[in-house]
Amino acid sequence: MDTIEGTVQVKGLHKRFGSVTALDGLSFTLTPGQVTGFVGPNGAGKSTTLRIVLGLDSADGGEALISGRPYRALHTPLHEVGALLDAAALHPSRSGRDHLLWLAHSHRIPVRRVDEVIEQVGLTSAARRRTGGYSLGMRQRLGIAAALLGDPPVLLLDEPVNGLDPEGIRWIRGFLRSLAREGRTVLVSSHLMSELEDSADHLVVIGRGRVIADTSVRELLAAASGDRVALRTSARTDAMTVLAAAGATVAATGRDTLTVSGPSAEKVVQLLSAAGVPFSEVSGHRATLEEAYMELTGDSLEFAAPPMTTEEGAAL
Repeated sequence: MDTIEGTVQVKGLHKRFGSVTALDGLSFTLTPGQVTGFVGPNGAGKSTTLRIVLGLDSADGGEALISGRPYRALHTPLHEVGALLDAAALHPSRSGRDHLLWLAHSHRIPVRRVDEVIEQVGLTSAARRRTGGYSLGMRQRLGIAAALLGDPPVLLLDEPVNGLDPEGIRWIRGFLRSLAREGRTVLVSSHLMSELEDSADHLVVIGRGRVIADTSVRELLAAASGDRVALRTSARTDAMTVLAAAGATVAATGRDTLTVSGPSAEKVVQLLSAAGVPFSEVSGHRATLEEAYMELTGDSLEFAAPPMTTEEGAAL
């Protein structure tokens, strides 16, 4: 069966650094036409995976293929995969435009393409300034321009939102979706779950070098939301007592908010009303991507602080 152009396949990757296992049989596939969020705790293996896909590190076992070939077999890499790994990797005395011209020259890319990508990422007014004076957000935009230079079907972006101002964050949300609509394969490695919730179609979640979840954002949020009920009440302790006595599992999520598992929203209303406990809101709980992510990766954290508590001693 022929491999679809733009497909990225990670097959059984293993990688060790001394006594540390970075990747432990990691496998997933990226397909054209969607934005995939690549997430996991620090030390999960995200950076190692990207470096292997891009031929910057070698695997101890398994393989990574771009359109059916390893990176080292690509004849014109910039035309087949664009990557942003380190926005700071710039010559500080070179202008942004000259940086792109240097890359373009290496692949015989015409000068007009340089100016096109500069305009695409909104750097026209700063293109002839030295990159040493660029802000982090401007360096991120230049890195994205470099990734787009060869008009590749595959884009691998590591923390592209880092350093962007609110306007830049809003821009990149739409920009990533537009790239996917063009039929490109877009992988975004990020720690900002709120941004991926607004821009990603699919998620690959890894922990300790293994895939924890490989699913659509919609399916993950539905599973994390479950049959839980969100409750707002000015008598949080009384509500917890009444609901727990009825067999519900109750968690405090704020000074006046609870999440209830077990009874339906209608049953929660009935129990609280019968007990005379005041409440102002009862609704089906919709998990955020951050909540879903934390549930998935809780056992894979390499570094974790103790939970914060409220004045009453309930965990937040």
